[in-house]
Amino acid sequence: MSEFTIETTYRLPVYRQRTYAAETPEAACRLAIADDDWSGQKEDAESAGETFVTGIWRGADAAHRGRTVQIAPHFEETLQRKARHFEVLLGLLKILLADFEAGRTTAPEWTGKVNWAVQRAEAILDGARGPDEPNSARDVS
Repeated sequence: MSEFTIETTYRLPVYRQRTYAAETPEAACRLAIADDDWSGQKEDAESAGETFVTGIWRGADAAHRGRTVQIAPHFEETLQRKARHFEVLLGLLKILLADFEAGRTTAPEWTGKVNWAVQRAEAILDGARGPDEPNSARDVS
């Protein structure tokens, strides 16, 4: 049986509560964001994020030595999965919009890619494994 070293992570919110004098709420927000003094910070362990995989290596105690093993997307952080998929969805929307504005019929491979993208987005929202990305037009029909 093989051994793997798995690195997992979770995000722990750290917060501060500080008063800022400003003319508007927006100006106060800008001051708070620009403030780099985190003395007196507090950790919110009750609001810790999900546990996700950040690295895999073959062998025992092999972290950061040798080549990493590719992580299946559904083991990655949901927020990062959403961010990466947003770029895919935006690109597909641009293609569909360009076809619509030009009065063209969208090519079948793009329609298939949109179908895949919707299925993957739903899987991300469900915390499930999504469908593999299609490699060609024949994979999306």
